[in-house]
Amino acid sequence: MSGLFIFLVIFLAVVCMVLAISKFNQHPFIVLTVIAIAVGLVCGIPTEEVINTVKSGFGNILASIGIVILAGTIIGTILEKTGAALTMANTILKMVGKKNSVLTMAITGYVTGIPVFCDSGFVILSPISRALASQSNVSLAVMATALSGGLYATHCLVPPTPGPIAMAGTLEADLGLTILVGLLVSIPATLSALIYAKKVSSKIDIPANPEYTVDELLQKYGKLPGALHSFSPILLPIVLIALKSVGDFPSAPFGDGVVKMFFSFIGNPVIALILGVFLAMTLVPAAEKKNTLSWITEGVTNSAGILAITGAGGAFGAILQKLPIADALSASLLGLGVGVFLPFIIAALLKTAMGASTVAMITTSAMIAPLMPALGFTSPLAKVLVIMAIGAGSMTVSHANDSYFWVVSQFSDMETKDAYKCQTGMTGVMGIVTIIVVFLLSLVFVH
Repeated sequence: MSGLFIFLVIFLAVVCMVLAISKFNQHPFIVLTVIAIAVGLVCGIPTEEVINTVKSGFGNILASIGIVILAGTIIGTILEKTGAALTMANTILKMVGKKNSVLTMAITGYVTGIPVFCDSGFVILSPISRALASQSNVSLAVMATALSGGLYATHCLVPPTPGPIAMAGTLEADLGLTILVGLLVSIPATLSALIYAKKVSSKIDIPANPEYTVDELLQKYGKLPGALHSFSPILLPIVLIALKSVGDFPSAPFGDGVVKMFFSFIGNPVIALILGVFLAMTLVPAAEKKNTLSWITEGVTNSAGILAITGAGGAFGAILQKLPIADALSASLLGLGVGVFLPFIIAALLKTAMGASTVAMITTSAMIAPLMPALGFTSPLAKVLVIMAIGAGSMTVSHANDSYFWVVSQFSDMETKDAYKCQTGMTGVMGIVTIIVVFLLSLVFVH
């Protein structure tokens, strides 16, 4: 089966998907599942294997982020209902001023995306995004795009996120240098997302739709919860996940004994977010304790659609990973002699075709590793710049086969066509800006 045929099938599949969801208003869960099966059959995967791959792809993505999405939605619902989200928005606005609320969201994403997976980070932070949009009279599309971009930049470029840390291992790059360069290269990536949010996403009006206004909440509860108490259900999971990441560093700062095991356990996103749920419950005022169960049930119900779509995206991604996409790419691109653009192009094609940034990073770095001497990337900094180039490619672009695309759109009330404008367009711009920065750095530092 030729590489050209595979890419033609994937291209047609993506076109059909966009048309079915945007034009014919079909539910993404049905469309993604049907397309996943169709692509598998057309590409010659045996029928039984197609079904098993779709089921395992659906299950695997939910195994990794299903509980995180459920717990995050419950936290978000409680923060909304108790007025804690409004307290957080007011606190941030006091610190930065109403004019800078979008910048605040981007910076929050940038910092959170270092230890926390972008999917989890968006779920955790979306209540603040919604409350800030309401408080500063900005479209939710703008806030969501800025938050998504900030999270995505550090997710793709800075260890200890799994993709960058795996690439550093495969390419034998210095981890400390990778973190330092990643943090710097993430800044223009985040700024490009911020500008895109203000220029493009601002044309799409999505009301923030918080459950209650400030006055209604004050009337209901007498006073809103304090700032530290309000932030704690979000900060606790982020801090715990960050501590787990630190514990996993090769230098083993917590050793290899009980302390490391303890932080590994409580810093697992599932445990960290469940602890966040219990902390969120302490925000419920005594007069409203009777509503706690119904609020949690509402959170669970709200997450059902997100889980279904995310799972179906995982099924489609799993089918694509069965195809020999990487082999087809490496053969056709190696003769081009394009420096750091080679790893970028391979990663971008894999990301666009398969949907998973981490898979694109791991696959591309494995393909590029044996070619590093031939390409002239042997110095410590050159290896890091190749990691940055692959990270840039793995951003380009997030669309319907990427679980993050659906997390962003569903948690921000975006229609699919708007999500293509906001999320897909923004990730394309981020990838291009990042590879230009990496290319300029390679001109100066790689000889």
